[in-house]
Order: sequence, then C-alpha cells, then structure tokens
Amino acid sequence: MRPFDYSSAADIAEATRLVAASPSTRYIAGGTTLLDLMKLNVETPARLVDINRLGARHAYMNEVSTLPDGGLRIGALVRNSDLAWSTVVKERYPVLSEALLAGASGQIRNMASVGGNLMQRTRCYYFRDTAMPCNKRQPGSGCSAIDGHNRIHAVLGTSSQCIATSPGDMPVALAALDAVVRVSGPQGERTIPLVDFHLLPGTHPERETVLRQGEIITAVDVPALPWARRSHYRKVRDRASYAFALASAAVALDLDGTRIRDARVALGGVGTKPWRSREAERALVGQPATPAAFRAAAEAALRDAKAYRENGFKIELAKRTMVRALTTVTAMA
Repeated sequence: MRPFDYSSAADIAEATRLVAASPSTRYIAGGTTLLDLMKLNVETPARLVDINRLGARHAYMNEVSTLPDGGLRIGALVRNSDLAWSTVVKERYPVLSEALLAGASGQIRNMASVGGNLMQRTRCYYFRDTAMPCNKRQPGSGCSAIDGHNRIHAVLGTSSQCIATSPGDMPVALAALDAVVRVSGPQGERTIPLVDFHLLPGTHPERETVLRQGEIITAVDVPALPWARRSHYRKVRDRASYAFALASAAVALDLDGTRIRDARVALGGVGTKPWRSREAERALVGQPATPAAFRAAAEAALRDAKAYRENGFKIELAKRTMVRALTTVTAMA
C-alpha cells in the first residue's frame, strides 16, 4: 500500500470540495472494498476523505425513513447489516433484505455502507492483478479475461474492451425495485435512477458510474410498491457463504389470482452492471403464473447473452435461477 493523506469531513460541502479538488482523492466509509484494492495497488489514492462524520450534520444519511408516498429513504451511511435487519425492509421489501444477507460475511456487512456497496468494483482476477493488462484499470492495455480465465465473468452487457461482472447483490434488488440514487456535488444535488447509475463498459470500461468528480451518494430512495412484499432474491454460488454470485435473480410479482398483473426482474452475477430485464417483465405480464411462463421469461432475459470460453454454463444457470425465484414468489401467501 502506498502512503496517502487522510481527512475527515464534517459536512457534505466540505467532503465534496475536498474530493472535487483532485482526481486522486477518494471517499471512504466502511472501506471494505477500497482498502483491499489499495493493498493490491489497484487503487492508489493520494488522499482519503472519511465521510463517517457526515451523519452528525446530515442525520438522514444514517437513517432508514419513510417517505410521504410510503416509500423508503435509505441513507448512504446506513450499514448493510442494519438495513438487512430493518423491520420495515423485511416486511415491505424482502428481496432487498435477502440480497443484503446473501452478500459477503456478517463482519463485512457490519462495516459496509449502502453508498459504498453501490460503488463496489469488480472481482475480475485480472483487474486485481497489476501485472496483467486490464482496460478497466489501465485504459488501452487490453482485456486479459476475454481469452483468459473467464468462468466468473459476464454474459450480458459485455464489449470487446471488458467482460468483468458487476459483483453486488444489493444493487440487483434495488434495480428490481426502481430505486433512485440521490447524489450531491459541486454543481448541487441530483437524482439518478439506479438502472442508469452504473455504466456498460462499451469502449470506456474505466468509467463505471455516472458520478462526476466530487459527487457523493447521500441516499437511495425506494418507491412505494405494495406488491413488493411478494418478492425474493435467489443466489447461486460456489459455496454457501462469502462468495459472489455465479447467477442471481431479484423478482417481485403482482398477482391477480394466478395471473400476473405486473412483474419486476433483475439479474446478478451475469451482467457487467446490475441487470434489469424489461424483456422478462414484458414476457410475464398478462400470463398465468406457471413454470412454462417463467421459462419463457427466462429465455427472453438471456436472449442476448454471449458466452466466452469458460462461462457458457452461466446462461442456463441464470435461467434456472430466475425460474426458481419466480416459483418461490408465486408460493408466498
């Protein structure tokens, strides 16, 4: 790890000013990803700005609160464990609680923040190995994964420049729930739909989000969705805990008897960003809640998937994971 300067910001204005002043400055809250990458010299910030004191001035950043429309505002400094075990989250949005509890370990969830989770970087072997070419780490150097070991890599949203998988669980659930990210920066405040927050790699895989220099995530809003009580997160991985998804599905269904009035579907472990599948949702709406309808929706969701040498199994695995999640939701009271 290289030497760095450290500052602790007292409010949002100070934090954004410090980070906007230098591209080599980073925010730190729990540090569960950033510190790992610093130890590997993948991230080499000249300064870290600690934002954990911001909640003293901006209380909402530490809270889960109910919005006037019945939705939730989740502060960016809320720890993953606290959000996962929140009574209101477990009751109204079980898919979000389940996704959080499927991630990492209890110790890491106790430290990881909601804002940091959204900024989590890929687990690609080559991204984390500074001896290997990686366009995400060093633009123009090449993508070692395309012709290398790519079992864990993406099959949706890839490009000739990068096939790294988006690693998170929580962002997949939030994508399915139509969440909106609230940010603040030198130019003021703005809101970004979560489905637009993360970028596809395209020709610039080094750009992972739409955040501008100095902008900070302050909260995430989850709209009221009464039928999200019938939701579920299913994750398939190499071992039962502390492992990233090979495939996952966040689903919610609005049922009129046995017919589907509305649906939400997002996939994880298979895309270069949290993958909201409008194709699957369109295939489900108006259909009976049957295995055949679920399979047809899964086929639609993975229609554009592209396999590489070692990860072709993910396409069928993702389909089966989605069908299982939908089947589980249908059985809920």
